[in-house]
Amino acid sequence: MQPDPTLLSALVADGAAVVPGVLAREDAIAIRPLLQQAIDEDLARWSGAPGYIDHWMVHNLMMRGTPFLELLENPVLHAYLSAVLADTCILYAYTSSSMPPKGTNFSRRIHADCPRVIPGYVTNVGVTLALDDFTPDNGATEFLLNSQWLTDPPTEPHFEDNFVSMYPKAGEAIIFNARTWHRGGVNQTDRPRHALTINACRAFMRQRFDFPRLVPAELVAKLGRVGRRFLGFNVRVPTSLEEYYVPEEERLYKAGQG
Repeated sequence: MQPDPTLLSALVADGAAVVPGVLAREDAIAIRPLLQQAIDEDLARWSGAPGYIDHWMVHNLMMRGTPFLELLENPVLHAYLSAVLADTCILYAYTSSSMPPKGTNFSRRIHADCPRVIPGYVTNVGVTLALDDFTPDNGATEFLLNSQWLTDPPTEPHFEDNFVSMYPKAGEAIIFNARTWHRGGVNQTDRPRHALTINACRAFMRQRFDFPRLVPAELVAKLGRVGRRFLGFNVRVPTSLEEYYVPEEERLYKAGQG
């Protein structure tokens, strides 16, 4: 499928756009209990561990349930990711992005999700898929549009005076240049505000985790060509000469990956 040209233009020019129809609303809402279970498990396991600062963020969601795994092949997301990063792009990170009741989390700082500034060249694209309707009260993400080419962080006063909150409905996604400066909101309600976050990058870049080794073979077997490529199976590096000196069709790093 092809991306909506108006939304794609907004993504490129403004640095972010809300894309509808990524998931059916009922399917997005149905994922919420599964995500909350994963959050609760991680809070119980990792709270108090050194370096555990991203409370309410679950890493490597493709390993926490079939709906998360299936999202790796979502055709709407790949239409936009391919348009911006090329159809060889790979997964950098796959996490949750939830706001706890009556609170916020590490995402509240003003930040960009990519440290590199290459004028006119996008290396990473972020996706925030809403599992709840984002509202002014439940921690909607705040973006400084047109900030993707800044070489220095915006000042807090400038951000405060110019940010725009984005309000996707459940099943819609904010797709953004990962250089666009933003921050999480503050959830003032009594229930969590849930979302999933994907960061995609160019095929020649390193991933946060070695997904081809991390994800169990039985899960990989459920994916098709797009999902396997997105996990990084076309850009693996040989670990021996035995893996290097093989016929072209057996090479771990496939030709034409950018």
